[in-house]
Amino acid sequence: MSQLTGMTVFIFVLAALLLLMACAKADRVRSWRASLNPSAPDLPDAAFTAARVVLVVVAVVAVVIGIQGIAVQDDTGWSEDELTSAVEGATRALDGSSVHGGPLDGDTPADFDGEYATTVEQEVVEHGGGDAPQLGVHATLTGSTTSDEAHYRITADGTGASFCMHVERTLTGWADTVAPGLSGDAAAVKLPEFTFAVSSRTGDC
Repeated sequence: MSQLTGMTVFIFVLAALLLLMACAKADRVRSWRASLNPSAPDLPDAAFTAARVVLVVVAVVAVVIGIQGIAVQDDTGWSEDELTSAVEGATRALDGSSVHGGPLDGDTPADFDGEYATTVEQEVVEHGGGDAPQLGVHATLTGSTTSDEAHYRITADGTGASFCMHVERTLTGWADTVAPGLSGDAAAVKLPEFTFAVSSRTGDC
C-alpha cells in the first residue's frame, strides 16, 4: 500500500469515527463523564448540539479530502490496462525504427543501459493515452545483454504488472552525410544506420 493510499484510508476511518461520536447520546456521554469525574459540572444540551455540528462538519471535510486523495492517486498511478496498452503501443512504435551512429565503423548510436532505456520509458508514457499518468514508468535493463541485444523489465507506479521488452539492434547500412564546416570530398561522411527489432510480452524477463 502506498503512502497516499494509507493516508486516504486513515482519513475515511477518521471521518467514520467522528460521525459515530456525533451520534452518541447525551445521556451516555454524561454517564461516562460522571464515572471519570463525579464532581464535573453537568453539560447543557446546547453544548452537545454544538459538538455534534462541529464533528459532522469536520467529518464532511475529511470525506472531501479523502475523495480528492483518490483522484490524485488515480492521476499519478498507472492501472494494469493502461500499462498494457502503453507497452503495446511503444513496442509497435519502436519496432523497425532506425538511428544513425557515429562516423566510425561499428560505432553504436545509443547505449542500452542509458539513452535507449530512457527512450523506452518515454515511448511507453506517450502511448499511455489521455487518462494515463505522464510519469512513473521504469525500464530496467535485465537478463543477458550484448552490444546488440537487450531485455528490459517495464513497470509503472500504481500497478504490480510487469512486461519484458526484447530489443535487438542490427547494422543495416550506411548513410551518406556532409560534415559541417567542410567541403568537397573531405565533407563526405558515411554514418552507420542501425535498425531495432522490438517485441514485448507480459511478465518478467
